[in-house]
Amino acid sequence: MASKKELLAQIEEVKKASPERKFLESIELAINIKEVDLTNPKSRINEEISLPKGRGKELKVAVIGTEEMKSKAKNSADYVYGPEDLSKFAEDKKGFKKLANKIDFFIAESTLMANIGKTLGQVLGPRGKIPRPLPPGQDPSPLIANLKRTVRARSRDRRTFHVPIGTKQMSSEDLAENLTTVIKRIVGKLEKGYGNIDSVYLKTTMGQAVKLNLEVIE
Repeated sequence: MASKKELLAQIEEVKKASPERKFLESIELAINIKEVDLTNPKSRINEEISLPKGRGKELKVAVIGTEEMKSKAKNSADYVYGPEDLSKFAEDKKGFKKLANKIDFFIAESTLMANIGKTLGQVLGPRGKIPRPLPPGQDPSPLIANLKRTVRARSRDRRTFHVPIGTKQMSSEDLAENLTTVIKRIVGKLEKGYGNIDSVYLKTTMGQAVKLNLEVIE
């Protein structure tokens, strides 16, 4: 089995191969799976994974709730909306699509979920952004904090999919821990485990991809 030192060296290679940009580059995995029937939705990867070392950048979370939940969310959520906003969003789908693209995660009071599904499901569903329901009166702050360190791993019907594990400015040690967490979670969802992994590459947003030695992760 290869050592953690080798994994850290591969991460360093990816970081050094990418020149300085005018924006903060993410570091992501490109995962290629094999021998998986992706025509069957049950076989697809659709996971939300909490990264132990965080995302390395700020994620946006919106809360939709009644006055009590809005009050509890105002200091931790990036956007706070009430039931009255749902009809406005429904009337301006184009504007809501732009808003939905800026927001990473939605949380909603459970009593509003049916209405949200009916009015906004066509926008949020394809984006994988259906709100997480919370019971009325519950403090959304802990869930907000967790979502701000969460990534999505979604294969849909494609053999190759990408998962961010942090940013270029994060330490290689932190990136290695996040990377290992993501790989182990995905492998755990595959019928043959590592046997369903064809290859894994690591890259920055605009940089060259480096093929990872899977033995480093096993």
